[in-house]
Amino acid sequence: MTDSLVVPCPHCNGLNRLPADRLGDAPKCGRCKQQVVLQTPFVLTENSYASQVKGDLPLLIDVWADWCGPCKAFAPVFEQAARQLSGRCRLAKLDSEANRTLAGQLGIRSIPSLILMRNGREVVRQAGALPLQALLEWLRSKGV
Repeated sequence: MTDSLVVPCPHCNGLNRLPADRLGDAPKCGRCKQQVVLQTPFVLTENSYASQVKGDLPLLIDVWADWCGPCKAFAPVFEQAARQLSGRCRLAKLDSEANRTLAGQLGIRSIPSLILMRNGREVVRQAGALPLQALLEWLRSKGV
């Protein structure tokens, strides 16, 4: 029997039970029929946060703002990481300006900030941008 994982849909927030060995097969959401496991970061909002932190795949959140130069410089690195980590970790971007209440609840003091969530709980956070290899190593050291 294949182990299954619960993965929230980045489009409709519906929870999907997926075979762990099929995450690379572009599984579709049972509710909205869109792809569940992405190779790009998705937008996280105050409305989707509670649903998206659930599930069995870790969630890496990049908290950023449009006016932040280091945030803009880090964006392509985060995109590359999403491609490399697809099926092992989901990556999401949280605009701290558009989601001030959630950013406050998360205790964001500087941006960019990276928050690794697993099973609805914060595992670790990192302030500041990282080069791709450093980001991947940091995640690997956290079991991703």
